[in-house]
Amino acid sequence: MDIKNEIFALQGELIDLRRHFHMYPEIGCQEYRTAEKIEEYLHALGIETKRVFNTGVVGLIRGNSAGKTVLLRSDMDSLPLDERNDIPY
Repeated sequence: MDIKNEIFALQGELIDLRRHFHMYPEIGCQEYRTAEKIEEYLHALGIETKRVFNTGVVGLIRGNSAGKTVLLRSDMDSLPLDERNDIPY
């Protein structure tokens, strides 16, 4: 498997996700649409999810054996500001 080709194959899908999140920004503790979109995406990949603190989403990928755990964390809230651009999203 060539990881560069795998990443390139996902480029359009990831750009669409980023544009969706920019189109519907939500401030902290109000990211209901964002959390729903993330859950839908992870479920489509077969990844188990659970909600924490109403809008937090945890995706859990279980391995086949005991061992170390990897955690990836990301913020998904936006800041209230007026953008000075003319981009469709």
